[in-house]
Amino acid sequence: MSDIGDWFRSIPLITRSWFAASIAVPFIGKLGLVDFRHLMLVPELVYNKFHLWRPVTATLYFPITPNTGFLYLVNLYFLYHYSSRLETGAFDGRPADYIFMLLFNWICIVITGMLMNMRLLMIPLIMSVLYVWAQFNKDMIVSFWFGTRFKAHYLPWVILVFNFIIGGSFVNELTGNLVGHLYFFLMFKYPMDLGGRSFLSTPEFLYRYFPNKRGGVSGFGVPPSRRPAAQEQAGGGGGGGGGGGRHNWGQGFRLGGE
Repeated sequence: MSDIGDWFRSIPLITRSWFAASIAVPFIGKLGLVDFRHLMLVPELVYNKFHLWRPVTATLYFPITPNTGFLYLVNLYFLYHYSSRLETGAFDGRPADYIFMLLFNWICIVITGMLMNMRLLMIPLIMSVLYVWAQFNKDMIVSFWFGTRFKAHYLPWVILVFNFIIGGSFVNELTGNLVGHLYFFLMFKYPMDLGGRSFLSTPEFLYRYFPNKRGGVSGFGVPPSRRPAAQEQAGGGGGGGGGGGRHNWGQGFRLGGE
């Protein structure tokens, strides 16, 4: 048990909290401590009865049955693996930015779930995080089941097909991929590679509660930094057009490479 405790404490804080809640809430429903129907997203109850907890619990709850248990465990592993990699890699020392990414993705997924009458939101949020990780590490070669190897850029779509085979649906995975793409495009791709307006930025109050930290592990899929406009002009010699070259999104972390 001490080994399990040590392993659990080694998980970065934000991922650890999300991981623990994604175990606790499904087991609360499984054991009947709370009627599982109260944990699912039901738009009319949110609108009319003000069941404001449902968007949160629907993101953490997953029904554990003989038919769904394997799918649940697989996605719980994806949560642990890729959220840990992001938190200690691209978002290392920047907990506010990572929390903002999770909040943005969660809000988009909740809105989509309300419009599409989706009851469970765990898989979409996990897939959105996995998609962002894959974008930061898109040229890295990853290994999947049966020794298949491909660039991380394709991983979210391979997992979409994989979950469709074992779970019979792809709507959750597709929703997560699209939301992850929206975040990455608005936060990094559009303002940096395409020279467009910056639509997303982490609110200052998150920095007050979760200040940046120095040190830690870095170098695994590090996102580009946004240079101030004055620095752009000083370094660009006339600066027209947003400055040449594309950004390096980082080399990433080799999946399964101990």
